[in-house]
Amino acid sequence: MKVKSYLMGRWREGEGEGVPLRDAATGEAIGFVTSEGLPLREAVAWGREAGGGALLALDFRERGRRLRALAQYLSERKEELYRLYATTGGTRRDAWYDVDGGIGVLFAYSSLARQLPEGNLLPEEENLPLSKDHSFQGRHLLGPKGGITLQVNAFNFPVWGLLEKFAPAFLAGVPTLAKAATPTAHVAEGLVRLMLASGFLPEGSLQFVAGGLGEALEALDHRDSLYFTGSKATADRLRRHPAFLERGAFFNAETDSLNAALLGEEAGEEELQRLAEEIAAELTIKSGQRCTAIRRVFAPEGRLEALLEATRERLARLRLGDPREEGVDLGPLASPGQKEEVARALEALLAGGARVYWQHPGRRDGAFFPPSLLLAEDPYGEALHRVEAFGPVATFFPYGNREEALRLLRLGGGMLAATLATPDPEEARFYLLGLSGEVGRLHVLNRFDAHSSTGHGSPLPRLLHGGPGRAGGGEELGGLLSVRRHLARLALQADPKTLQALTGEYAKGAERPTQVHPFRKHYEELEVGETLLTHRRTVTEADIALFAHLSWDHFYAHTDELAAKESLFGRRVAHGYFVLSAAAGLFVDPAPGPVLANYGLEALRFTEPVGVGDTLQARLTVRAKRPRDEGTGVVEWAVEVTNQEGKTVAAYTILTLVARKPGLR
Repeated sequence: MKVKSYLMGRWREGEGEGVPLRDAATGEAIGFVTSEGLPLREAVAWGREAGGGALLALDFRERGRRLRALAQYLSERKEELYRLYATTGGTRRDAWYDVDGGIGVLFAYSSLARQLPEGNLLPEEENLPLSKDHSFQGRHLLGPKGGITLQVNAFNFPVWGLLEKFAPAFLAGVPTLAKAATPTAHVAEGLVRLMLASGFLPEGSLQFVAGGLGEALEALDHRDSLYFTGSKATADRLRRHPAFLERGAFFNAETDSLNAALLGEEAGEEELQRLAEEIAAELTIKSGQRCTAIRRVFAPEGRLEALLEATRERLARLRLGDPREEGVDLGPLASPGQKEEVARALEALLAGGARVYWQHPGRRDGAFFPPSLLLAEDPYGEALHRVEAFGPVATFFPYGNREEALRLLRLGGGMLAATLATPDPEEARFYLLGLSGEVGRLHVLNRFDAHSSTGHGSPLPRLLHGGPGRAGGGEELGGLLSVRRHLARLALQADPKTLQALTGEYAKGAERPTQVHPFRKHYEELEVGETLLTHRRTVTEADIALFAHLSWDHFYAHTDELAAKESLFGRRVAHGYFVLSAAAGLFVDPAPGPVLANYGLEALRFTEPVGVGDTLQARLTVRAKRPRDEGTGVVEWAVEVTNQEGKTVAAYTILTLVARKPGLR
């Protein structure tokens, strides 16, 4: 069979014989991969037009709901992907990291959608007044680019790699054209077929190509982006394409790097054993074929052999074999070609000054490669910090002190991830400061967190995945950070009414007095900018005394006349939380109604002192709205409390849970 591509709304087969696919464990022919003759340039333009339009017909929150539905759909059918996965050399545990990990990204981004507004514009920061009377204001916001995201994936994670790039792009409203790596393209095809069959993806929001990129890059321009995972050499070649250098398309790279693990000087025996477990796991999962896998290990000179032995003991227990056989811990590499590359890298490391400390005695036929521990007694060999064996190989280095360890770590030229095994915060601070420009993610492992740690090599959807220098210099995941990277940032300048209408958030100067108390209105009936100006209340001596008695807050500025006169206030003042309570008494409508509960309070500031004789008034304005579920929505209210001179004494945002109108849910 030929692995097919899905372009411009239908499945297509490339021309020519293509590149053969083989079962990594048995060598049996599976099929062929080719994209020759496929309309890739046209697919880019079609994706922008058809997919972009269909996605923007939805909004952030609806796209989030569809991601959740898609995740559930795939979760119920993941065994289909597990069966395909065995042909790649991956064990069931390996498949779990890839398949379940990818589905987990979809769930994570569907949850993040709840933090986004309705519509397709994402305001940032606060409105900036550009005139004294607030008639001219500005604000940064993120909006649609109108482009497409082209993703180029590595062979080692055909499911997770596609989904971790797809989820933030889809949530942002950007269509995707995904290119699979050849050795595992059949798994990626199986995934895409399931995604399309779900019915949750608008037509054009996802296209797929198995094989080369053809003329796809020729179609990219400033609206588009390419998210690449793979080797540094390929990334460097792609960066020089006119699509990026001349036409301004965005290029993001996540490349293999010489990730490190370090046993700190302050580490105890438990940290040593935990780190040995971590290293062994990194050489076992995916047979070491992970871009985040540990390649270099550093330990104090006197403890290096103990760490080597603890790691060897764990690896020696593993059984190599066909991942479909019961009891197999470690499968083959993805292909014989990949095995040849790892073998060449191992020879280069040995020529660069390392020696083999131990190799697993298991299978070496076909694409199998034994887990290998190397020892570099002279830690400064240049090749040792430049050559990566993308398989179950790690090189161990001694260091004399932490300053030397830091120098050695930096020789790698940039890492995706590093693990530091230490229980000591000061040692951790030293490496945090020294490595902040060298690594994308620093994982501190010790006796306090080892039982709950997600591990060295596992990127998490809400944390950054990427790294500087050799690691590609790109950024993926990171929660909403990755959604923002798919949008265009611009500065909007306008009058407050226009600004409020475009952003969906309150702009000072665009208030609209309400004739009906806003607490009598359902979620759908409330409008941003709707404002209630309350009656007034004068603060008395009894107010302050009673609030002190009720709250047990007898701070001298509220209760001691002599001490208060010597304070920065010059007199006794009311409690800040009395002002808050008094404001609530001014603006709350006490009768039962659509407002169900106080949901929270944010950004509280007390800006002027309030004393006996001061008169308070509150202004309550609908600041923003977002639906919560079928029956309720969250309404943000801007509250400004002023005194008799018109000065603001307190300002804050309260959040309330408001019922939706029956029949409009």
